[in-house]
Amino acid sequence: MNQKIPATIGEQIAKLKQRGCIIKDEKLAAETLKYINYFRLSDYFTPFTVSKGRYEDGTTFENVLRVYEADRKLRSILLACLEEIEIAMRAAISNSHALKYGALGYLNASTFDFRHNHQQFMNKVKHLIEVNDDREFVRHYNSKYCGAFPLWVVMELFSFGTLAFFYKDMQSADKKELADKYYGCSSSELDNWLFCLNELRNYCAHYNRLYGNTFPVEPKAPRNMDIELKPDVFGYIIVMKQLAHNHHNWNERVVKPVTRLIRKNSDVLRLKDLGFPENWEELISYNDTDI
Repeated sequence: MNQKIPATIGEQIAKLKQRGCIIKDEKLAAETLKYINYFRLSDYFTPFTVSKGRYEDGTTFENVLRVYEADRKLRSILLACLEEIEIAMRAAISNSHALKYGALGYLNASTFDFRHNHQQFMNKVKHLIEVNDDREFVRHYNSKYCGAFPLWVVMELFSFGTLAFFYKDMQSADKKELADKYYGCSSSELDNWLFCLNELRNYCAHYNRLYGNTFPVEPKAPRNMDIELKPDVFGYIIVMKQLAHNHHNWNERVVKPVTRLIRKNSDVLRLKDLGFPENWEELISYNDTDI
């Protein structure tokens, strides 16, 4: 096997310099690389790379480190909002499905679309219950109700991805009704947006770089916005905006901190690397008449 050879921190610093990185404070660089893996930090040089092994002129270690820190804070802001969106979506789906088909209706394949692989889904549910058998509510339903978990209970074990697939596999009429009632959008839009936010949630939860990155799912632009969205940070923030049920909280908890973060780091954060247009603040905000 052709294996990589581990490098000392001094050798890592030398490699950065060789690629065109300006390091004003080598002590800071050495201390940083003790606590942030070189492989992780070097990924943040990607938006500043002009060719293989060569960075843009003027690229400094200190500025890239600031981008790294800003990206970390951005992930935290978005992840907190994604939590609210996911919890609200669990409530919307479990309420809609259980009220129509009963608490255990999800056990019946006929309550889903014909393309739904029910056996695979039930295996997933069984696995989730087994690996969470030490949780108090799981023990309670296993002992008192012989493992008969109502949908709103078992859904607490779902990941964002499992939630997205559950909605995708619901009957077409049920999907349309839920999308319109809770989000004022089409079922195809909601389908797409859930898979977009599942990707974003995974990036944030696993500390992956958002800045200058693209995501695998192309977001659909909302019908009420004359805009073309790309699979970047801006596109996914617009998707989040559509699914944020509390518009006041959205402005306070997302728009304001994101705005402060970008303005504070405007000398190192480039709007194009976030996909942000010039009027980005207006586009991601809810105005007073919407709140």
